[in-house]
Amino acid sequence: MATMQEPTFLILTALASGPLHGYGVMQQVSALSQGSVTLRTGTLYGALDRLSEQGLIEVDREEAVDGRLRRYYRLAEAGATALATEAARLRRHSDAAVARLATRPATA
Repeated sequence: MATMQEPTFLILTALASGPLHGYGVMQQVSALSQGSVTLRTGTLYGALDRLSEQGLIEVDREEAVDGRLRRYYRLAEAGATALATEAARLRRHSDAAVARLATRPATA
């Protein structure tokens, strides 16, 4: 799999702790990114459809709330594997940056 885009990484991370409906995913992505990533409704549902087609997430259940259908999504096994792989890649890059910064010469 190619390098994951940040919104995809955050959506999968949000779903790693359990099923969420769309609005819940939006809230979790915002919280995880400390407000730096805000998903619009159209963007979110497009991403959820794409991730579902790729087999990274699955529909957990649907329920009617106030006459509207609320769909809950969960992380699929392939999604958990992809998320773990990407998290390890990011950790390696972060560790390399921290190590290089530690050896950076002091400037006057």
